[in-house]
Amino acid sequence: MSDVLDDGLQEGPPIWAIFGDLMTGLVGVFVLLLIWALGFQLELAKTLEVVESAREQELTRLAQLEQALAEPLATGRVTLEGGRIGIRGSVLFALNSAELQAEGQALLSSLRAPLTLYLTENDQLLMVSGFTDDLPIQEGNAQFSDNWELSAQRALTVTRALIAAGLPADRLFAAAFGEQQPMVANASDIERAKNRRVEMAPVPRVTREMGAASK
Repeated sequence: MSDVLDDGLQEGPPIWAIFGDLMTGLVGVFVLLLIWALGFQLELAKTLEVVESAREQELTRLAQLEQALAEPLATGRVTLEGGRIGIRGSVLFALNSAELQAEGQALLSSLRAPLTLYLTENDQLLMVSGFTDDLPIQEGNAQFSDNWELSAQRALTVTRALIAAGLPADRLFAAAFGEQQPMVANASDIERAKNRRVEMAPVPRVTREMGAASK
């Protein structure tokens, strides 16, 4: 009889043992969360460091480009904004023409040396872009059907002139934007003159390794 009573009154595991197991589990979870948080902070710090390094490199490149173009910038023959070198269309071409004027030819020849040095040192390409205003091609001009064609031919003319001046051909390519990317509104003759332009912008050179990494 006493044996039966004793069996029925046996105590369960001590409460402190259960509490200890629970605390151990909580500590383990806390440690895992702490490790994750530290890892996240380290990864974020690395990302910010990479971004800051890239920004500093870009600022350095822009300063180098501005220094390389100091003379034409000082004379007002070219502009430099956000890494884009701008040349007014009237300096390079007559209205509705893609034939390079003497003033434009001389200007492009003067840009050959600083551009070659900059592109080589930074291993970059030069995108030569043609832009027009919003006025349609004048009637009777059979050479160009629209502003797209005019801007494309002007970009090619400048590209070929730079190559003829000595810029390596594998460092350039041409692009056409027609009237689609105006600098200012086409509301007056003065504003339209600003939109008729050619821009040159250094861009990264895509290598086989970069292309494979992006796939």
